Amino acid sequence: MSDAQDEQELEKGTALTRNGQFAEAIPHLLAAQGRVANEYAASVNLAICYIATDQPNRAIPLLNDLREHAHDNADVNNLLAQAYIGDSENQKGFEALERAASITPTNEKLYMFVADACMGKQAYVLGMQVAELGLKNLPQSASLHFERAMFLSQLDRFDDAKADFALARKLSPDSDIAYVAGAQEAMLDGNVWKAIQMAREGIKRGDEGFLLLTLLGEALLRSGAAPGQPEFEEARAVLEKSIAERANYPSSQLALGRLYLLANRASDAITHLEIARRLNPSNPAVYSNLAGAYRRQGDLPKAQEALETLEKLNSAQAEKIRRAPGETKASYATSRSSPQHP
Repeated sequence: MSDAQDEQELEKGTALTRNGQFAEAIPHLLAAQGRVANEYAASVNLAICYIATDQPNRAIPLLNDLREHAHDNADVNNLLAQAYIGDSENQKGFEALERAASITPTNEKLYMFVADACMGKQAYVLGMQVAELGLKNLPQSASLHFERAMFLSQLDRFDDAKADFALARKLSPDSDIAYVAGAQEAMLDGNVWKAIQMAREGIKRGDEGFLLLTLLGEALLRSGAAPGQPEFEEARAVLEKSIAERANYPSSQLALGRLYLLANRASDAITHLEIARRLNPSNPAVYSNLAGAYRRQGDLPKAQEALETLEKLNSAQAEKIRRAPGETKASYATSRSSPQHP
């Protein structure tokens, strides 16, 4: 292959990476690796693709090699942090983030991307540490206060979460974050109608991100929307749109599964509930809905299996409540996960 062909492979791979076509980019980047003038670009893009396609163990040696060869910069360390967290090496991931932050401490994206990786792996305590590291350097960051609130919610620290949601809204009152934070805060307060109002306002203003779409769908279902009602159809539309945008978000998968179950679409419900179980296996709501869906489909053994898992999770939750009786609300925190290059 000629030098020109090698450079074309890099260009194709880079373009596909930028378009989010990570799996398609990998063969082109592998063909270019070791044969092009800009080896840094080839390796960085290949690492991004490996992280995006859930192959963090293949990204780690690439990124460490870059660090050892004069590229110990913030971008490489940020990607390395995401890769380590994706590979469940949390301590190494946090150390890589600290290196990135020492180089560009006020780069908000560094902390946000790693926080997303933590949410995707349900590493909530680590996510708190990431958000707090960012807030040390960017104390007025609405985005980082919002991220910390999300992790606090998942850790059942609801009062602290509401304070951070409120602060995020105060710091950025006209932003998309304000509407998502407002809807989340309302859900934690049990104010479903306010959550619906906030979510609808945010969407009307142009925020059609998966978080706000899912919040609206969840709130509409909690308001009692039933098949045949306009609100039920609205919930279906926003939840399907949310999943089209971010398929690995467990809350939207669970909510859409519940909606399909209400619509007597048991097979479709099971599809999404099983995805929700894979993404968040410790959520009791997944199993109560799965039991109903399998029972409706006539699969009693699987329904019983789901009920047994639910009983174990409920017993564990009861013990947790016994030790901390004030923490009894359900969590509505969400996750985002996608490898990012600042």
